Amino acid sequence: MCDGTSEIRGCDGPPDEALRRGAALFNQRAFYAQHEVLEDAWRAEAGPVRDLFRGILQVGVGCYHLSRGNHRGACNLLRYGLARLEPFEPVCLGVDVTALRSDAARALAALEDLGPERLDEFNERLLPQVVFVEAGPA
Repeated sequence: MCDGTSEIRGCDGPPDEALRRGAALFNQRAFYAQHEVLEDAWRAEAGPVRDLFRGILQVGVGCYHLSRGNHRGACNLLRYGLARLEPFEPVCLGVDVTALRSDAARALAALEDLGPERLDEFNERLLPQVVFVEAGPA
C-alpha cells in the first residue's frame, strides 16, 4: 500500500479502545494486565488483524517473564511476538509495528548477550513501547 499501512486486511483505520487500553498498560509496564486486555481483544477479533493483538501480547508477556527472572520464557515470547508482528509492518491500526519490532529485537539481543546468569544486568530502558502514529492526509 502507498499509505504506509500494512497490506493485511483490517490494518487501516484507527485503533479500537481495547488496543489503546492494552497498549497503555504495556507502556506502563503492567504486562500481566495488558495480557488480559489484549487476549480478550485477540479472541474477539475474527479477521487476520487478530494476530497484531496476539503479537503485542506476546512481546508484553516476554517482558513479564523478564521481570520475573525467567530468561528462557522472556527470549521465547519475544521471538514469538517478533515473528507474529512481522506481517503487520510498517503500521497497523495506528501502531508503529516497525518501531515495536525494532525495540523488541534490541531487547531480545541484549537478553541473549546477558544470558540467564546476568539477567539482573538488563537495562530496563531497552524495554519496548507501543507507539501510535497519527494518520497523515490521504
